Amino acid sequence: MITKEIKINGEKFRLVLTDQIINQVNNLKSLYNTTYDDPESFEQVSAEISSIIQEISNAVEPKPGDSHLDNLIQQVIKIVDDKKEQTDKQSNEKPVTKKNKKTKSKK
Repeated sequence: MITKEIKINGEKFRLVLTDQIINQVNNLKSLYNTTYDDPESFEQVSAEISSIIQEISNAVEPKPGDSHLDNLIQQVIKIVDDKKEQTDKQSNEKPVTKKNKKTKSKK
């Protein structure tokens, strides 16, 4: 788990980046993409978007007010995207090694 500090309008907030938060952010991004591709679907997914935003904001300390929520969610999405990019980069840099099986010869 990673704790991130987020500054919004001079106020500091802390977020513990768990797998659950990462999954919620990815779900939120997926829902945003759905509404972008099909604006008529917004009414269908708006309650789900709102629910996910509330769950993410509940993981932030201190509890953000409504005036901070939009900026906070944008920054959390950026944090998750940056973490994914960093993880992808690290996995691409690791050399692939093959383990050879040692065979025993009979004498």
